Amino acid sequence: MILSKRQLGILQSARQFGTVGIRDLAIELDVSHETIRRDIRQLIDRGELVKLRGAVRHPDAGREAPFERRLRENVEAKRRIARHAAAMVADGDSVMMDTGTTTSIFARELLTKRGLTVVTNSSDVARTLATVNGNKVYMAGGELHGDNGAAFGRSACNFIAGFNVRHAVISIAAVSVQSGLMDYHLDEAEFARIVLERGERRTVLTDSTKFENTALVRVAGFDQVDLLITDRMPSPAISSALTEAGTRVEAVEG
Repeated sequence: MILSKRQLGILQSARQFGTVGIRDLAIELDVSHETIRRDIRQLIDRGELVKLRGAVRHPDAGREAPFERRLRENVEAKRRIARHAAAMVADGDSVMMDTGTTTSIFARELLTKRGLTVVTNSSDVARTLATVNGNKVYMAGGELHGDNGAAFGRSACNFIAGFNVRHAVISIAAVSVQSGLMDYHLDEAEFARIVLERGERRTVLTDSTKFENTALVRVAGFDQVDLLITDRMPSPAISSALTEAGTRVEAVEG
């Protein structure tokens, strides 16, 4: 089946917003409810959309959004977190970090530092910090992910395992009392896990929207992290679990 221009427009709206109302689609595309329902029915049959009451949802809604869109989400909170973390890094320090929207913003905050040694799998982080202020940047090689421009796989993990750094910094997709720190993808979780193993000071950067969420793969327990920096204090249950694990929490509220 070849999709019509109208059906492609429906899919584009669903990808952008996750869930869209049938009435809103009819108005947006200037067609009758019957016409839009017929188009949607075909897309549902193909597995392109999920049917809801009076609306449709893209199958990927609830998963991580594309990297560039995530970079714009909660950006002010992420900047406060990144700026606070960067203040703990001194000129000449060594820093290892994984890929993520908050770590990308953290890399930009590090542009005020000089003589850093940076180890990462993120092409965005590498581009930001390489060739400036006397920095040395080591980028892990491996299979490149199109969404975030980062390298993963055994070669990337083996590469960073050869370094010992002062600051190991990761971002995270979800935080819960039951599972600790989690990510959506196995390869990203494996890479982040090794980053934490190589640092003298182990720091997690996460905005408060990640609290009480769950994701597919467990990265680490709270006891494997020294510091969690966020924009708002987590729930009493998570705070208690972090304290019990010996993990310090610093909330940088706006």
